[in-house]
Amino acid sequence: MKNIKIIIALAVFALIAAFFIFDLGQYLSLDFLKSKHQMLVTYAAENRAVAVAGFFLIYVAVTSLSLPGAALLTLAGGAIFGFLTGLIIVSFASTIGATLAFLFSRFMFRDAVQNKFSTHLQTINDGIEEEGAFYLFTLRLIPVVPFFAVNLLMGLSTIKPLVFALVSQLGMLPGTAVFVNAGNQLAQINTLSDILSPSLLIAFALLGIFPIVAKKLIELYKRRNTTIG
Repeated sequence: MKNIKIIIALAVFALIAAFFIFDLGQYLSLDFLKSKHQMLVTYAAENRAVAVAGFFLIYVAVTSLSLPGAALLTLAGGAIFGFLTGLIIVSFASTIGATLAFLFSRFMFRDAVQNKFSTHLQTINDGIEEEGAFYLFTLRLIPVVPFFAVNLLMGLSTIKPLVFALVSQLGMLPGTAVFVNAGNQLAQINTLSDILSPSLLIAFALLGIFPIVAKKLIELYKRRNTTIG
């Protein structure tokens, strides 16, 4: 088991190192996307299956390795494939990539962390076991914690992988739709921060905390009825 962890860690480190050594981040910039937009659209139209598969794999690789560029790729999905196709591709690719990062964190680090801090983490584990899906949904809608950090930190928790994947896909969907749709107006975007307005962030925040607030209100209502009864 230890040898497997070492091999996986080395492989991941090598891929991340290659990304920075060969300056692959230059291809995940808004300027590059805008300059090559028409060429990419033409290629995707003429080589649909290859373009979709290639884009999907690149997106999964970037998100699973926690590399910078996921937001730009989401924008590119809409710019190259259109809203509906782009949304489907990005939604599933981002979920798979996030789940792979989650599983990597769990396989590599959770046992060590849980064993060393088991007493301190018991309360947290209990909370995650009971309401982890609600917290994850809120974090996905409100990027208080960066995307990659949520993947890695949740891997250290007790949340089930299937729950993580399903809640992540649902929670990321509104933000994904906004960025994919913005890709259709690529010429009007100068920075990625232009896409998310303050009002939109507030709407996401309200949507994110709604499930937790609703759950607490229902629990309070049940306790009051029990006390009165």
